[in-house]
Amino acid sequence: MRIPILAANWKMNLSRREAKNLVEDLLKVAFPVSQREVVLCPSTHLLTEVGALIEGKANYGLGGQNLYFKESGAFTGEVSATMLRDCGCSHVLIGHSERRAYFHESDKDCYLKVEAAMQQNLIPILCMGESLEQREAGKTKEVVLGQLSGALKGQSLSSGEKLVIAYEPIWAIGTGKTDTPEGADGTISVIRQELGNLFGERIAQQVRLLYGGSVNAANVDALMACPNIDGALVGGASLKAESFARIVNYQTQASLAN
Repeated sequence: MRIPILAANWKMNLSRREAKNLVEDLLKVAFPVSQREVVLCPSTHLLTEVGALIEGKANYGLGGQNLYFKESGAFTGEVSATMLRDCGCSHVLIGHSERRAYFHESDKDCYLKVEAAMQQNLIPILCMGESLEQREAGKTKEVVLGQLSGALKGQSLSSGEKLVIAYEPIWAIGTGKTDTPEGADGTISVIRQELGNLFGERIAQQVRLLYGGSVNAANVDALMACPNIDGALVGGASLKAESFARIVNYQTQASLAN
């Protein structure tokens, strides 16, 4: 059984005081957490402080927003997998569309970052997704599977529990537009099938596949009801305790029926 993950990508937001207030408020309305995991991904300067606030809180984890694939050296402004582990991280985002677009990260870069993360026992949350132009051209499958293969083909993966994948259509990130639950589930199903080709069916069934792209309190229940969606990578809605708590406490079909 795959345990759902609700991950918060705070991006380049929040001061130390704002982050402290947000986490404290979140814990009041979204703790304890049962039968799901929460991963908070703050900016690098907030990692240690946020980590201290969630330390000992069951099913809460800490994630970096990026890493460099070298262990150390003259790489000004970068952070290594070892440094993230030293801050208490269990996860790290890799290949977010903003990193690919603004900082020109390639599939090869993502491959090296995934490799570096796994070597330090960090769980990569590998992001992928198509642009609006690519979607309208009918290239969603081609683009997504190309990104998947580029970052993972040839990697050594003994357990699917060591990897998380987030499908985030670029056209839905921060726009208020969301793929239909059926559309998102269909693309994620294709990703799982390809994972089977790369690593075998056992591992493919263990990997948790998330949806991202304007996930909010109004659409999370429908998205999480889809059989292939194992969680969400949340941007703007994770910057407010009440909205993210509602996402963390999404309603299952069984609870909605009662």
